[in-house]
Amino acid sequence: MEIVHIYTRKRSEFGRHCNFSDCPAKVCVDIQPDPSLADNFVLRNPVDACVQHGSEMSEHEANTERVEVESRGVNHVEGGWPRDINPQEQEQTLRFRKKVEKEENYVNTITHLGALMEHCVKQNNAINIYEEYFKEEEVDELEDEAPSAKTINVIRDPNVTKRTAAHLSWHPDRCKKLAVAYSSLEFQQNAEDMSFDSYIWDLENPNKPELVLKPSSPLVSLEYNPKDSHILVGGCYNGQMAYWDTRKGGLPVEVSTVEASHRDPVYGAIWLQSKTGTECFSASTDGQVLWWDIRKLSEPTEALVLDITRKELLENALGASTLEFEPTMPTKFMVGTEQGIIIACNRKAKTAPEKIAGTYSGHHGPVYALARNPFFPKIFLTVGDWTARIWSEETKESSIMWTRYHLSYLTDGCWSTVRPSVFFTTKMDGTLDIWDFLFKQNNPSLSLKICDEPLSSLRLQDNGCVMGCGSKLGTITLLEISSGLCTLQRNEKNLANAMFERETKREKILEARHREMRLKERARSEGQGLEAEEMLEEGPQDALDRAQKEFFEVIEAELQRRARAEAQQPGRSKAKEHTEEEVVAQGEEGELPKYEEEEEEKDAAKVNSNHPHVAFPLPAGVVAWGLVQG
Repeated sequence: MEIVHIYTRKRSEFGRHCNFSDCPAKVCVDIQPDPSLADNFVLRNPVDACVQHGSEMSEHEANTERVEVESRGVNHVEGGWPRDINPQEQEQTLRFRKKVEKEENYVNTITHLGALMEHCVKQNNAINIYEEYFKEEEVDELEDEAPSAKTINVIRDPNVTKRTAAHLSWHPDRCKKLAVAYSSLEFQQNAEDMSFDSYIWDLENPNKPELVLKPSSPLVSLEYNPKDSHILVGGCYNGQMAYWDTRKGGLPVEVSTVEASHRDPVYGAIWLQSKTGTECFSASTDGQVLWWDIRKLSEPTEALVLDITRKELLENALGASTLEFEPTMPTKFMVGTEQGIIIACNRKAKTAPEKIAGTYSGHHGPVYALARNPFFPKIFLTVGDWTARIWSEETKESSIMWTRYHLSYLTDGCWSTVRPSVFFTTKMDGTLDIWDFLFKQNNPSLSLKICDEPLSSLRLQDNGCVMGCGSKLGTITLLEISSGLCTLQRNEKNLANAMFERETKREKILEARHREMRLKERARSEGQGLEAEEMLEEGPQDALDRAQKEFFEVIEAELQRRARAEAQQPGRSKAKEHTEEEVVAQGEEGELPKYEEEEEEKDAAKVNSNHPHVAFPLPAGVVAWGLVQG
């Protein structure tokens, strides 16, 4: 049976709006039950039914296709020549020039163009089109701007097994390229399928690395050569050093031998300021600093053992966790160690022990970051345990300024390249803190949650506006900092210098006070120690002999004083002389007057087993006591 209802309407009513109205219900068809169909069913008892009380939800995803960018170049050559003339052929071009110079219109055209060109040159020299007329007003606007940062790009490790972004290095000429060293720094956590590759990324095409670096061991550090942007040097997890030339591909040009390399991961590799631009040096947790020339990587040119006892023993050396070098101070460098000690070194010292100039101690764990202030090189920043500390070279016992202790461990830090009072720190909870000590010392001026995993590395571009943060899972987050945090404020250098000098002076005063207190305490403890040693070593008879000797020395000195006084004042009484003669006689013979019984009882009561007092009777008017510890 088919239920059909046919609607008919005129063609003029097509497209017309529906006009609904209320009407009572009516039965179109009535189907009676058929009892014979019951035999086709089986009774189910019991019946299980599922009931979902939660609300039903659906999840939808939309992924837009990424635009793949390809770099292409255009080569401009000398133009303006006719087709039949080759610009590379000097004879043809010379012949064509002579031909043109003989034409009638040549002189007139040059004269006309020369006048126009002269007018433009004079106008250009008279007016600077790039001059800024309202610098002060722009600064005032920036000061009112709240500190902020925004994410401009995210680069992820293309491998399935994620690795830590251990080190970042910006291209020295173009800030559009970033070299990243990838390695797993957790002890014995390397998977079998983990890749050793590191990458050079082009920020305009973050989907695919521009160049894949293929080392023999995962890279822990990686640095561009500031003099030749095609050259990179890297320190490997197994202690080897390698360098790459991007024009020759991803394989290293040369690798140091295992025998001459470090024994632990190379946590610091820095280029030196040299005429050739081929010298660098490295530091590792094996306690050595090695100098290299990439033209001959088979062996280091120089070595230094980080033994602060200055005995040059490798077993006493402190493991290096970070390295610092300032090009404006070519002979000095600093090393941060796993023990929380910062070692200041001088490469040009005559002997190896003299190369370790001094130490700074202030962290409870490894020093993960060490950087000098670009405006005040004597001020440097260290990051370790739960704090970041600012030091002055003049105060070695304590830092001059420090942040509060955070709940999460700090992993890296660096100074701003454009503002002397601004620095950046990263933490294990995935947070980036931006500090401005001129504005606030207790808390960061800006704190950003970058990701959920720990942040491992940090690097700022030279212009101070773009920051790269690497995470434990190999994700590189690029941030653009607000103009207020990357623009030098009015009089900021003078204010920052005054603040650093004030804090340095305060620490010097505290150091002098602490030194004075330690000297007093040492003198007090040494004095008590000597007395205790003498009293422990001396027996009762020795104590008696010493007291007797001291007594006679006092008597002799007194007699000499009186003799000098008598020589100056003659005419003293004979009775007094007789008394002195008796004293001298008694002193020479060693005989002493006898005590009365009462005096002996009193003296005997004064003596005890621990502190015996030995008393000697003297003539009338003279009394002497000797206290002896037996």
